[in-house]
Amino acid sequence: MMCLPPPGRPWRRSAFPPAGGLPRGSVFGNALRDQAGPERGSPPVSTHTMDVDALQKLIHLLQATDDPLIQEQALITLSNSAAFSVNQDIIRNLNGLSVIGGMLSDCVPKVKEKALNALNNLSMNIKNQEEIQVFITQVCGTVESAPLNSDVQLAGLRLLTNMSVTNEYHQKMINSIPCFLHLLSEGTERTQIQVLKVLVNLSANPATTRHLLRAQVPSLVSLFDNCVNRDILVRALAFAANLKKNMKDEEGTKIEEYSEDSIFFTLCRDSAPFAQRLASLLHHPDTEVKEQVVRILTQ
Repeated sequence: MMCLPPPGRPWRRSAFPPAGGLPRGSVFGNALRDQAGPERGSPPVSTHTMDVDALQKLIHLLQATDDPLIQEQALITLSNSAAFSVNQDIIRNLNGLSVIGGMLSDCVPKVKEKALNALNNLSMNIKNQEEIQVFITQVCGTVESAPLNSDVQLAGLRLLTNMSVTNEYHQKMINSIPCFLHLLSEGTERTQIQVLKVLVNLSANPATTRHLLRAQVPSLVSLFDNCVNRDILVRALAFAANLKKNMKDEEGTKIEEYSEDSIFFTLCRDSAPFAQRLASLLHHPDTEVKEQVVRILTQ
């Protein structure tokens, strides 16, 4: 069972498991507990690598074929190989990131999903992130336009989770905050958990605080309930705690900047419904839930 990182920072998802199970010899690190917010996974380390020529042929095949079945299988193989750190560098050096990124424009959902999965595995590498970041706006658009709760949407959110672990690329995601909050309100539990990972990462950055607080989520308070899925609840609390902390640290907040149905009024203006929910959650059986509630109450 993956444990949640403590209060304060972003979440990272570990590499997307290769199709058909993990490759023999792969090592996937557990999520680290270092401050509050992001899930961070150690990149896999293994001596098992694909031959450089084989990787190059796969990349060339992606460029040469229009057959979606072949494209899908090539992307799955590249995604599997990208579960190993050595291959992440090789694929980048072979210009594979731009080729895989080019597949995000494909109109076949399965091809787009597999391209997102491959980029997700490749994004465990900092140098790769520097190249992948050029696709963030496009990935945000894909998340917004994809059918609700679809595999493509979830794949896009997984990639954005990894790309938002540091503050480096948050500016590219700010315009998609209303979309993320819509998914939080309307998505299934699986979608809610994944979008909350992105939102927790964004909320850990003081530069995004006002953008988040101005947004509107009428159903936000309903997430702070003893009956809510624990994985959703603890992330929603971390999101709120990060925002409260950033508000406390920031001087000169002008209440008139925010509408009465904004997140600011829900979380930061002594909202009675929110306060009542927090009081109830102090009796929650889960230790991490109670820790996050205390974080909020002591801000």
